[in-house]
Amino acid sequence: MPAFTFEKISPPARRAPTAAVTKKPRGLISQMIDRFAERRAKRALRGKRASRRDEKPAE
Repeated sequence: MPAFTFEKISPPARRAPTAAVTKKPRGLISQMIDRFAERRAKRALRGKRASRRDEKPAE
């Protein structure tokens, strides 16, 4: 039998309920980057469509 034991200490009880986490609005720079990325993606898709039309069907 052990000579001593460790007592399990429970964490303190929460006094106030936690507030709902609100999403922080995105910064101006983040919004600008998103716009540039979206335009670039659209341009890339347009380029792929045009190149597909130009290709000749394989025989």
